[in-house]
Amino acid sequence: MEFNSIECISSSSEVIDEDQIRYHHHLLHPQFLPSKTHNNSAIHPTTSVHELLECPVCTNSMYPPIHQCHNGHTLCSTCKVRVHNRCPTCRQELGDIRCLALEKVAESLELPCKYFSLGCPEIFPYYSKLKHEALCNFRPYNCPYAGSECSVVGDIPYLVNHLRDDHKVDMHSGCTFNHRYVKSNPREVENATWMLTVFNCFGHYFCLHFEAFQLGMAPVYMAFLRFMGDETEARNYSYSLEVGGNGRKLVWEGTPRSIRDSHRKVRDSHDGLVIQRNMALFFSGGDRKELKLRVTGRIWKEQQNPDGGVCIPNLCS
Repeated sequence: MEFNSIECISSSSEVIDEDQIRYHHHLLHPQFLPSKTHNNSAIHPTTSVHELLECPVCTNSMYPPIHQCHNGHTLCSTCKVRVHNRCPTCRQELGDIRCLALEKVAESLELPCKYFSLGCPEIFPYYSKLKHEALCNFRPYNCPYAGSECSVVGDIPYLVNHLRDDHKVDMHSGCTFNHRYVKSNPREVENATWMLTVFNCFGHYFCLHFEAFQLGMAPVYMAFLRFMGDETEARNYSYSLEVGGNGRKLVWEGTPRSIRDSHRKVRDSHDGLVIQRNMALFFSGGDRKELKLRVTGRIWKEQQNPDGGVCIPNLCS
C-alpha cells in the first residue's frame, strides 16, 4: 500500500489559530512513542483504537501520513499545516515524525461504514472505508432545491419536509402534470429564473424543474425531471414532457436523473426538454411580447414482461 498518496480529508482548508484549537489529550501507548520522548502517560484502558485514529483538530479519521510530536500526540497531515506545524496538545514543534506504528495498526482494522445508522451493513478495512463512503447508497442526499445554494443534507423523507416547509415548494400526488409558465418580457432572461414542483408517484418523489437560462446569446427554456433516490432506482422509471401551440408540439421522453446529480449538472447536459426562444414565442402565439408555455407530462414505471422480456409501461392511475 502506498501510504504517501493518501491524505486526511479536513472539513475546512482555512488556517486555524492555536487559541481556537480544542485541547484533546490524544496520547499514544508508550510503544508507539519515539525514543526521545519523556512522556510516561499511558492510555486509559477504555480508550479504543478508533479513538486513537481520530484527529484532535478536525475530528476526522486519520490516514497516512499520520504525524506526531516528540511527546507522542498525533494529528493528520492536513491539520499539521493548519496549526502552523505546532502540536495542538502540548504546543511543541511537530517536526516530521511519522507515527508508523499507528499507521500499521490502522491497516489491520475493519470498521463499519459511517452511514451504518442510516442502514448500511457493510464493514471495510480501514483504508477502504473512505472510497466506499464517497459512493455509499445510504449516504445523505443534498437538497435538490435549485433556487439557492442550500447546504441541507438528509434522507428523502427529511428533504421532502424541508422542501415543503423551508422552501415552500408545491407538493402534488399523481403521475401526470400540467404546468403553465408565463413571463411578461421573454427577451430578458436570467439564470435564476426557475420553478420546482415535487410529485409523489409510485411511492417515490420526483422533482420537476422548469427554468430559463442563457445559452450563448439567446435564452432557452428547459424542463426536466429528477428522481429523489439513487440512480439504479431511477432507471426503473420513464417520463415524457410535451409543449406546444399553434398546431405544433415538442415531445421529450427519457429517464429521470437521480438527485445525486446536481441540478446544474443535469441542466448543463441539456438532459431534458429544451425549447429555443423563437420556438417558445411561436408556441405562445399572440404578439410574441409575452411568453405563455404549457408543459404537460407523465411518469410511468417500466415493468419486465415475464413472457417476452420486453419492458412495458405501467401508468399511474
